[in-house]
Amino acid sequence: MNIKTHRIGERKLAEVISDSILISNAEEGLQLLVDLYYQDFESILVYESNITSEFFDLKTGLAGEILQKFSNYRVRLAIVGDFEKYPGKSIRDFIFESNKGRLINFLPTADEAKNKLLS
Repeated sequence: MNIKTHRIGERKLAEVISDSILISNAEEGLQLLVDLYYQDFESILVYESNITSEFFDLKTGLAGEILQKFSNYRVRLAIVGDFEKYPGKSIRDFIFESNKGRLINFLPTADEAKNKLLS
């Protein structure tokens, strides 16, 4: 895993880059959050390919469990990927509602994510 740092003024964003799954359960999500939080990152960009597909099946509760931790720490998160491949109205509604806010966003490109998180 590599962390690429992006800055605009005082804002500090961690772009997490890896060839493997980094978040397969809530504990791994929390560990990534805490590791970056204590390095003074206020925003994190993670790629969909680094998160287990179970995250996108809302029935597992994994997304809610992980995203609640980001919310508690007030760390902004962007997940970058192609979310059209996940069937079901509930995941689409979840992504739509998340994207209305500023804390958790699901975006198609890293550039859009960086712009959103650093704005």
